[in-house]
Amino acid sequence: MSVRAATLIGCGAIVLWALLAVLTAATGRIPPFQLAAMAFAIGGGVGAATFLARPGAVRALRQRPLVWLVGLGGLFGYHALYFAALRLAPPAEAGLIAYLWPLLLVLFTALLPGENLRAGHIIGSLLGLTGVVVLVVGGGGLTLRADALPGYLLALCCAFVWSGYSVLSRRFGEVPTDAVAGFCLATAVLAAICHTLFEQTLWPADFGQWLAVLALGLGPVGLAFYLWDIGVKRGDLRLLGVVSYVAPPLSTLILVLAGFARAEWSLGVAAALIAIGALIAARAGGT
Repeated sequence: MSVRAATLIGCGAIVLWALLAVLTAATGRIPPFQLAAMAFAIGGGVGAATFLARPGAVRALRQRPLVWLVGLGGLFGYHALYFAALRLAPPAEAGLIAYLWPLLLVLFTALLPGENLRAGHIIGSLLGLTGVVVLVVGGGGLTLRADALPGYLLALCCAFVWSGYSVLSRRFGEVPTDAVAGFCLATAVLAAICHTLFEQTLWPADFGQWLAVLALGLGPVGLAFYLWDIGVKRGDLRLLGVVSYVAPPLSTLILVLAGFARAEWSLGVAAALIAIGALIAARAGGT
């Protein structure tokens, strides 16, 4: 598989993640850990079901402990930290801080052998981050509060966890993508345990909410992680980091079209900044 093809596949994950907000909103009031357990069970279950047609693929689950630590640390660790951050800090600020991960991903690629980090990658990533800031400010502004500091720190940990997971996945390039099915199923188990300990069970209220849960597990919390694994292992990590900033404005646009949010001037400005940043990064990488 070529680098270009793998990068495009990784971009598919970013598009799916843009659906995360609208699908989550459509699931109603299901508690976060319960929703994560349900969605990851679907995403992991579908991946594992493909083993029936490829019996040898199940061997992908036999990985050394370090690989499982990275996989669970990325999938479960990120979501657990993010849910905790949302409980302790305003969602807009927590989300913005957590979305430092694309910038960190671009910077961390410099630590990988054979990777050259150029000025265009950094400039493109900073433009993308600026676009997200504009989107958040235009949508209601930032109100940093001292009492929310623990939440801000947890959100920052989110950024380091996901960027670290993505870069370390590159180091474990020999691990088949089929292993992601195991990571998803194990994450579902851990999320179910956290739900039992910290939340009250609340099932979907109607057929539409059940469909939203199914779509969530098939897309943003399912297929997206398989696509991302291919992208970060075989594609252009630096360009994927910059393009990842497309998700917030695309997500906002989808929310607007679905009637969950209002259109703001910041959406257009953010999209323009992110597009310019992606073009600069692409030229820097010769993609």
